[in-house]
Amino acid sequence: MNAKAAKTVLPAVAMTAVSMVLTLAVVLIWLGAAVPWPVALVVGLGIDGGWLATLAYERRLAAQGDHNRAVTAVGWSFGALATSVLVAHALTAEDSAGAWLAVAWLPIAAKALWLVHGLWERTALTPVALDAIRGIQQEARDEAAVARARLRAEASTEETRLTAVTEAGARVARVQAKTAETLSQAWSTLETARQGDGTNRALTCVTERVTPASQPMWKLPVWGPSESVPAIEAVPALTNAELDAIVADILHTEGSAMPYRELSARFRALGHSAGETRLRASFGRVVRKEPAA
Repeated sequence: MNAKAAKTVLPAVAMTAVSMVLTLAVVLIWLGAAVPWPVALVVGLGIDGGWLATLAYERRLAAQGDHNRAVTAVGWSFGALATSVLVAHALTAEDSAGAWLAVAWLPIAAKALWLVHGLWERTALTPVALDAIRGIQQEARDEAAVARARLRAEASTEETRLTAVTEAGARVARVQAKTAETLSQAWSTLETARQGDGTNRALTCVTERVTPASQPMWKLPVWGPSESVPAIEAVPALTNAELDAIVADILHTEGSAMPYRELSARFRALGHSAGETRLRASFGRVVRKEPAA
């Protein structure tokens, strides 16, 4: 029997022994006046012996991992009988009735202690199993501690990252605000200079008028969405007949022979458009009075 088992079995053995002695003594005292003392002794030993026999049988069944309700009921019956004897003696005793009532519960208490010991035996584990359980619990505690440390480290890292991002964003915002303020001041200065009274006079001194009525002006560039410019419609190309007619008209208007270079210049000055090769071929046809193709 190990030390842990002794913690539950020794109190049960001691209380059982005390209960048996008290039961035997009460039977001798109570029945000794009515019957011979050997008879009273036999009655007391019978009660204690029956209780002890049923207790031993219960312990044997418990050691085998078995249980018998009938044996348990008989054991509790002997315990109740012993308690009843003690209570009856205490109630009939003329002196020290309270003291006898105080010890009348010992048989029931002894049976309860044996019940507790049986429960301990059914739930007891071997040292190997206990060591395995302690190892599992320690491993679980270690994993929980590592997980908590990892979460704290990740939280600290994330906090540091967010702080750095926030500070960088604040610096960018300050730079943008400062740049915007500088541009706004410069833009205001340019606008004031453009709308000033002496601006046109200063520009007049350094810029010639395009026409006598025109005034030199300058405008600030506009920041904003640009408007789309309509595409220039394509001018249809001139046919050979139309090209020959224009060239002949230019030559007849001058009334004299004209070199090709001067003809080309006059043709462009009139706003016409044609390829250099086609214009030269047309000039040759008109000069030779060839029909148009």
